Amino acid sequence: MKKDKEQKKGKIYTGKVVSIKMQGTVVVEVERKIIHPLYKKVLKRSSKYKVDPNSLELQVGDKVRIVETRPISKEKHFKVEKKVL
Repeated sequence: MKKDKEQKKGKIYTGKVVSIKMQGTVVVEVERKIIHPLYKKVLKRSSKYKVDPNSLELQVGDKVRIVETRPISKEKHFKVEKKVL
């Protein structure tokens, strides 16, 4: 079997930068909407990920697209792919 030249990309999320206080790391909050199984109400759920900024100049509030990579450190396994306008 031949290996594909393109590697499989992992999970891809779009979120908002909520913290830039760490050196070489930003915190991105990703929101998702779910429907309650019984009451059918739309609920917002969010997760925060520690992300490698890839030497991009980011500010709090920027929307970014992040992709899963190999583990960079204990809690960091995402990289910023690009800023979203």
